[in-house]
Amino acid sequence: MFKNLLKRILPPPQGALAPGAEGAPPSAPTPEQLVRSDALLAQGDAREEAGDLARAVVHYRAAIAAAPRHARAHLYLGVALAAQGDEEGAIAAYEQVLAIDARHPFGNYNHARLMVQRGDLERAGALVAEALRAMPDFAQALELSHRILRDQGFAQEALAAASRVVERDPANWLHRSFELLMLNFVDDIAADDVHRRHLEFGAALEQAVPVRFERHRDRCDPRRRLRVGYASGDFHVHPVTFFLAPVFELHDRSQVEVFCYSLSARRDAMTDRIRAASDHWRDASAMTDDEVADAIHADGIDVLVDLMGHTSMPRPGVFCQRPAPVQVAWLGYLNTTGLSRMDFRITDARSDPPAISQRVHTERLVHLPTSQWCYPGATEHEIAPMAPFERHGHVTFGSFNASLKLTPAACRRWAQVMLKVPGSRLLIGDVNSAGRRAAILGDFASLGVAEDRVGFVPRVAASEYMGLHNEVDITFDTFPYGGGTTTFDSLWMGVPVVTTTGATPVSRSAASILLALGLDDWVAPSVDRFVEVAIARATDLQALRELRRGLRARLQASPLTDLPRYTRDLEVAYRSMWLEKTN
Repeated sequence: MFKNLLKRILPPPQGALAPGAEGAPPSAPTPEQLVRSDALLAQGDAREEAGDLARAVVHYRAAIAAAPRHARAHLYLGVALAAQGDEEGAIAAYEQVLAIDARHPFGNYNHARLMVQRGDLERAGALVAEALRAMPDFAQALELSHRILRDQGFAQEALAAASRVVERDPANWLHRSFELLMLNFVDDIAADDVHRRHLEFGAALEQAVPVRFERHRDRCDPRRRLRVGYASGDFHVHPVTFFLAPVFELHDRSQVEVFCYSLSARRDAMTDRIRAASDHWRDASAMTDDEVADAIHADGIDVLVDLMGHTSMPRPGVFCQRPAPVQVAWLGYLNTTGLSRMDFRITDARSDPPAISQRVHTERLVHLPTSQWCYPGATEHEIAPMAPFERHGHVTFGSFNASLKLTPAACRRWAQVMLKVPGSRLLIGDVNSAGRRAAILGDFASLGVAEDRVGFVPRVAASEYMGLHNEVDITFDTFPYGGGTTTFDSLWMGVPVVTTTGATPVSRSAASILLALGLDDWVAPSVDRFVEVAIARATDLQALRELRRGLRARLQASPLTDLPRYTRDLEVAYRSMWLEKTN
């Protein structure tokens, strides 16, 4: 338990200064009080180790009664109450710790964890920052700081926090994955540097994790039904499953037998849908990497598909063991994994032009004929008959991408567009941190865009989110990490997207979708041209009106929504990869 970690980190009690002694607070516990309190803490700890939390709490309360200003006693009580699910009681206990010692690293850290659970990221961030001021190398606090900063949308700061964890513990593979993920979001990191860091990660992990499985199921009949395993921690409501579920339901069962390895305990209606559409469901949420690899190998998987890469709950250690003869990255992470043991990555030629992208991948790129995605659509959402600029008399831009993608460089260019489009407004969704909103407004204000021209909408339900598109005329894409799901959603709702292309795979995602639809004039050939292209599109109101009326039909008539064809293309790709690797 976390309290056992405290025992390894904190020095044993040395006794407190007596009341009135130099430097002692007037209500500090006496040595006699500490001895009595610590004895009761030890009894409570023994009861907690035995699984009797209720009795442990009794002892901890007695320890507090014996020495009311003993911070450790309040801390132990808070940990036990949190384990019992008494969030309010735990918070009150941690507040008592901080009333005694405002800089107490573990009081601040534990309090911050509960604030994260409550969604109060501002308070959580302040608490964990205080913990780190008191103990700069506090690993768990560094990890929590990274999570908070990432959830708030501070990419540069989240990267710095992850890098500090990695520097302290280079074998922390989870945070090394998080560090790689953050590299994709931050301005001014060269594509070659991003690639190099992925290579370094892959080489280090493959040195630490040997190949355990040299022999696999015999190929036999090249036309036989393939066993395809999908590994993910996101088999719940998530952008990945939005694209994945229809594929599962359309898989040709004479060609593919579907195995799911669920690496998360989270469950919802989408989990039920995915499970119902699979042939075999494996709950691997509590398994170690070795146990997951053993299960995959025991199932005789022919093609193992990694749907995570370095996102969500990455498990690259599973793939390092090579439990399947063919290992493929697809959908979840739009970059290389850095693993030489990952054989292929499924993409498309617009997102990853071979001449540009192959050299920055350890995997061999496999290009689907149209796109790496196929959009299922959402027919229940109607497009408003009048565009916002017709209703309000000014153009409204929008951004509904994750707040991590709203970099200072992107905001500055959006501001430059707004300055050239008189009266225009910007609606930004999914920025739930007050600190992050203030930082974004600061980016706009620095270029002269008044605060009242920029509005924010908090995270809302999916149906409300789709309806927000009826309030915007054009959506801005983000860079260096472009949109995927949000790009499709915008087009589906009749709202064109203005984007650009960059040097990394993630920077070309939205452009690949627009180019596949023939919307070339909405794609700036470089970031430096983004502003002029956006201004040109926003000031041609007649073209904007006509495009809005026909955009959904255009998308529906394209291969980008042809799910049966897309699923067949995917199955052909699986078989081709399998035949290549097993010949």
